[in-house]
Amino acid sequence: MCGLAGIINNKENIKNYRKQIKIMTKSLSRRGPDSTGYYINDHILLGHKRLAIIDLEKGKQPMYYKNYTIIYNGELYNTEEIKTKLIELGYTFDTNSDTEVLLKAYVYYKEKVLDILEGIYVFVIYDGNKLFIGRDRLGVKPLFYAKVNNNLIFASEIKAILKSDLIKPIINKKSLQELLGLGPSRIPGSGVFKDIYELRPAHYLIYKKNKIKIKRYWNVSNKAFNDTFEETKNKIRNLLDESIKKQMVSDVDIATLLSGGLDSSIITSIISREMTNKLTSYSLDYEDNYKYFVKNEYQVSEDNYYINLMSDNFNIDHKPIIINQKDLANSLKEAVKARDLPGMADIDSSLYLFSKEISKKHKVILSGECADEIFGGYPWFYKEELFNKKTFPWMNSLDNRNDLLNDKFKRKLKLDKFVFKEYKKNLKEVPKMSNKKEQKYRNLFYLNMTFFMTNLLDRKDRMTMYTSIEARVPFADHKLIEYLWNVPWEYKYYNNQEKGLLREAYKDLLPEEIIKRKKNPFPKTHNPIYTDLVCNLLNESLKDKDSILYKIFDINKIKELIKTKGDSFKVPWFGQLMTGPQLIAYLYQFNIWAKEYEVILDV
Repeated sequence: MCGLAGIINNKENIKNYRKQIKIMTKSLSRRGPDSTGYYINDHILLGHKRLAIIDLEKGKQPMYYKNYTIIYNGELYNTEEIKTKLIELGYTFDTNSDTEVLLKAYVYYKEKVLDILEGIYVFVIYDGNKLFIGRDRLGVKPLFYAKVNNNLIFASEIKAILKSDLIKPIINKKSLQELLGLGPSRIPGSGVFKDIYELRPAHYLIYKKNKIKIKRYWNVSNKAFNDTFEETKNKIRNLLDESIKKQMVSDVDIATLLSGGLDSSIITSIISREMTNKLTSYSLDYEDNYKYFVKNEYQVSEDNYYINLMSDNFNIDHKPIIINQKDLANSLKEAVKARDLPGMADIDSSLYLFSKEISKKHKVILSGECADEIFGGYPWFYKEELFNKKTFPWMNSLDNRNDLLNDKFKRKLKLDKFVFKEYKKNLKEVPKMSNKKEQKYRNLFYLNMTFFMTNLLDRKDRMTMYTSIEARVPFADHKLIEYLWNVPWEYKYYNNQEKGLLREAYKDLLPEEIIKRKKNPFPKTHNPIYTDLVCNLLNESLKDKDSILYKIFDINKIKELIKTKGDSFKVPWFGQLMTGPQLIAYLYQFNIWAKEYEVILDV
C-alpha cells in the first residue's frame, strides 16, 4: 500500500513545481514510510510513498518499462495468473512485485486491463503522451483530483491536493449541504471542497491534450437467476473462500480483526486453517465499557464471550486492545487529519488508535467490512419502517440536523430537499427490473454499495493507512457482489434472519452461538466519561467567537446539546452508532477541520 501524487500539464513546462510535488508527496508519508520516489519531466511530476508488502527490495516506485511510467497504490490478488499469461505472450520479469505485472499488463491490454484485475488499487500510468488512472471496482483505494487552469492535480488524499498551492480550500453551499445533510458520507465523485473531485469506484480517467475523459468500466447487472438455495449457498461459500485465501498473499505477516461476529469470524476461521503458524487476531474494546453497556436494538451483546469461543475453537493468538476514554477524545483531531474531513467521530478515532497499536506488530490486516451491505445485514433491509423510507434509510434525524443550523443557513441549505434530490438522482443509476418488490431491495443494495459502504471503506483506508497498515476486505470482492446482486432477497433473509444465507453457508465451520449471534456494529464506547470529555472539547471550541460554528449553527442549540449531553439524539443520526455523544464529537471535529484546513466559506 502506498500514497501517490502528481501534477500534469500538457501545454506548459511545470518543472518549477518540483517543490510542490515534494510537499504533496511528503504529506502522504504515513501511507508509505518505507521509501520515496519521484518522476520529474517537463510536463509531469509524479511522487510516490511506499509501504512495502510484496518484494520488499525490488518493488520500488516509480517503475519504468519502455516509455511507460507507473505509480501504484494497492494489491493485486491474481498477480500470478496475469503474470503467467504475460510470460506466455513473451514478457519477462525482473521483480516479484505486482507493480511490474500491472505495468506490463497495461502495456499489453491498455484500459481493458481493468477487466482482468482482482484486487484493491489505484494506479497512474504515463506513456509520454497521455495519463491513465484506474480505480478498483468497489473503491477500497482512494484517488482525488482537481483541474486548475491547464494543470491536472491528483493524489491519494485531499490534503496532498491542497498542499499543491494551486487550489484553495473553499467550501461552498453544496459542500455544506453535503457535510451537514449527508455527512459523514459523501456524494459519489465528490471531494467536498470546491473543484476537488474523487474518481469514482469502477471508473478510469484519461488525461490527454489537457482534456479529461472519465468512463465507468464495471457495474452490477441484472441476470436470470435459477440456482436453488443449496446451489446458492455453496456458490457464495466457494466465492468467499477464494477471496479470503487470495488475500493472504504477503511477504510480511498478516493478522485479522476479530469481533466474534459472523463476518470477522468467517475470515479468521478460514485463515487460521490455512496457516501453519498461529494466526494473530485483534479486538477492540474500551476502558470500563462493560460497566456501562446497555443492550439496545442496535447493539445487542458484548464481544468478549464470542471472541473467546473463536480462540477456543481455532488456532489463534488473540490480542485484545483496550482504549481509554481520554485518548479516544484527544484523537478526534488526528482522525480529522487522517480523513481530511469531519468524519464518524470516535468511530474513526477508535479505529485510528486500534490501528496504531496493531502497526507495532503487523502491516497487513484482514477485516469484515462490506458483508452487511451485500448480504442484507442492516436493519433497513428488513425493518419495514426503515425499508419504506423515501430517502437514505441510515439518515434518521435530518430534521434535528437542520434544527441545529441558524436561520440564515436553514434558508440557504434546505437540507431536506438537497438530501431527497441526491437520493432520487442516485436511484436512477440502479439497473431496472420488472419485479417491483425485488427492485426495491436492489435499490437499497445499490445505495448501500455506492454510499454507505464507500463511507466505511473510506474510513478504513484513512485510519489504517494513517498508521501505515494495509487493510484488506475480502467481502468487497466483485465476483461475489456480481453473483449476490441477482440472488433474491428471500434467500439472503433465510429463516427470517439478517444475513441468513451467509449464516447457513458457514454453519458447519463456526460455533453455533456465533452463527446465531445477532449482528452487532463496530464497538463503541458507552462510558459517560467520554461524553463529558467531548462536551468539554466542544465547550472550549465555543470560546473562539471566530469559530465556523458561530457562522453556521444556532449556538444556543449547540449549548443546549452540550448541556443535555446529546440526550435528544438517542436514535442514531447516521447508521447504527452515531447518537448524541458522537454528534457532539462531530461538531467538535467540524470546528477542528475548519481551522486545520483554513477553510474559506463561500456561501
